[in-house]
Amino acid sequence: MKYVRLSADAAGESHFEDRAAALASVDFAPPAPPLDVSAPEVASRFLFLSAPVGWGGGWHPVPRRQWMLYLEGEIEVEASDGEVRRFGPGSVTLVEDTTGTGHRSRVVGETAALLAVVQLPD
Repeated sequence: MKYVRLSADAAGESHFEDRAAALASVDFAPPAPPLDVSAPEVASRFLFLSAPVGWGGGWHPVPRRQWMLYLEGEIEVEASDGEVRRFGPGSVTLVEDTTGTGHRSRVVGETAALLAVVQLPD
């Protein structure tokens, strides 16, 4: 499973990195047949986030390490190194730029963005 990591380096500049999570066949919900599952990860909170059409976040670090699962709409994110990426339905990001300049985000298109956010322990 592919996802994008957004993290800050030692100087506080944020960067994107393409990654993949390994999946292994597991008896996840017996007696159903095995499913491909990633290694479990501890989460501290789960929430939905909605950003309206035209919303823009300006430069900011993320409040805590979190997985962001894009459900509706499209968000453009700029890392402080200048790289810009767009994320829409089906995209997954691991956002870890909790220090430094952070990133800036904005909703693009004519649809509000809806995300599921899984926050990780500090």
